[in-house]
Amino acid sequence: MDTPKYSIILPTYNEKENLPICIWLIEKYLKEISYEVIIVDDASPDGTQDVAKLLQKEYGENKILIKPRAGKLGLGTAYSHGLSFARGEFIILMDADLSHHPKFIPEMIALQQKYMLDIVTGTRYKNGGGVSGWDLKRKTISKGANFLAQFLLNPGVSDLTGSFRLYKKEILATLIAESVSKGYVFQMEMMFRAKKSGYRIGEVPISFVDRFFGESKLGSQEIVDYAKGLLYLFAFVW
Repeated sequence: MDTPKYSIILPTYNEKENLPICIWLIEKYLKEISYEVIIVDDASPDGTQDVAKLLQKEYGENKILIKPRAGKLGLGTAYSHGLSFARGEFIILMDADLSHHPKFIPEMIALQQKYMLDIVTGTRYKNGGGVSGWDLKRKTISKGANFLAQFLLNPGVSDLTGSFRLYKKEILATLIAESVSKGYVFQMEMMFRAKKSGYRIGEVPISFVDRFFGESKLGSQEIVDYAKGLLYLFAFVW
């Protein structure tokens, strides 16, 4: 059994429609790359795990790993859970709702290899990156949140709140252990701490597409939590 070089961690909750397309696209664009997909499902009531098992049968247990949890326990702990099973030297974090297109993964890998980077992050806000499918309100909230984070934290990357990233495994483990935030702020804190620690970070422009199936998990409470988390990082993490 060959050890994969890249482990893709896919947290899922009610993604039964999106997951088969996501896995098919990953296989299409990474066919020549040694990888595994670790599906971390938080007890989805819609049958996501049943779909994952069918995909595992189709693509193989060496390619698709299913590591479920008992319920919704947060994004950071989902990554940590998936990381504990990952065999790859590098970890790729992405969403399963088709907002992150796997076609950008080879670009991330190529950039990492060219400059021997520790982290490569997808950016919606630089060099041709963009967002599709959001209304004006959602775009305004996202750009405003990112601008505020840039102003307060000066993180050195153009998209602090994105969640489409490639990490060296040991660096991701360190950042997860150091971070205290939950939810969407977790991504921001990890990148902020990475910059502070002097890790080498590169960016690849991506086109972010709003989910095709299912409901967005961003609500008013997440916006409030984001503001609180941003102020916490500004005040205490230096």
